[in-house]
Amino acid sequence: MRGRLLRQMISLALLAVFPASVAAFIHPKRPEWHRPAGDEVELSTARQWQEKVLWVDARPREQFDADHIPGALLLNSYEWEELLDPFLDHWKAGLTVIVYCGGENCDLSKEVAKRLREEVQIPDVHVLKGGWQAWRASQK
Repeated sequence: MRGRLLRQMISLALLAVFPASVAAFIHPKRPEWHRPAGDEVELSTARQWQEKVLWVDARPREQFDADHIPGALLLNSYEWEELLDPFLDHWKAGLTVIVYCGGENCDLSKEVAKRLREEVQIPDVHVLKGGWQAWRASQK
């Protein structure tokens, strides 16, 4: 009797979990948690997010000072301790952070994005695919 009751309870639980899981992935108003953290994002997608984006330049200060995405903040690994507080002054929950560096072969943005997710516990952090080069090419 107990075994039969236990099997019925498990069956009912599984029957409830399956439709809920499917709905979580196909519902038009599903939450953003389904997106993997830190994935690369195309510039066209990032532009659609508009005001909800906080741009972060992970390049060295000299390159940032020469030119950067309008409104971007400087936050690189070289000056992490000095630049983190100014970054945190601008960041607020609900903003999507997009980190960029020089281009496709640059890993500075991936390093900064990883640190923001792991050390600062900011979940919605992405890396701009193509980095600064992609941005510059789009401005021509």
